[in-house]
Amino acid sequence: MKIHPREAALMLATAGAALLGATILLARPKLDEWSERRRQRQETLAQIEREQRLLATGDAWRNQFEELRQRMPVYPADKKMDVHWLSVMDELAAKHGVSITRRQVGEEKRVGDVYELPIEAREWEGSLEAMVRFLFDLQAQGAMLDVRQLFVRPKEQGKPDVLRGRFTLYCAYLREPGAAAPAAEPAAEKTTPKTQGSEE
Repeated sequence: MKIHPREAALMLATAGAALLGATILLARPKLDEWSERRRQRQETLAQIEREQRLLATGDAWRNQFEELRQRMPVYPADKKMDVHWLSVMDELAAKHGVSITRRQVGEEKRVGDVYELPIEAREWEGSLEAMVRFLFDLQAQGAMLDVRQLFVRPKEQGKPDVLRGRFTLYCAYLREPGAAAPAAEPAAEKTTPKTQGSEE
């Protein structure tokens, strides 16, 4: 049987296509694996670079932490801190004419050497100026006082200058080494009479 050149070319093309297809099918898993390894390598290199940058700034972070630590107040290990921080907050609120009528003390938490006590002021009332001055004074105390949540709304439709809302104040401090910190009392809600200078 005689094979014409055209038929031979078609057979070669078919055989080449079949060989190419088989090669792709066999090599595809290896190509996918290679691509995945290349991606993982790039991610690992990027992570190493990030961690090296963090390590390079380690001294700066340590210095900043030590500076903050020196500014942080230190209290006896057995002192109950809820009364102290409530009195600080109430004193500043009264000074600026902000009325805090409902508040609740959360549980003291320890993170490393630092203790943190959250106080939730569930209802406050006052003017915008009074609240700004109160918040500014909280930050200026030198103690680590941080208002992390603050909700504000007008008291009434016709009184846009009187505001009300709630906020959560976090108090951070250190304790002297010694006896364990006092057990926290159940976080009961405390209601206080309105301070002078607030509107009904």
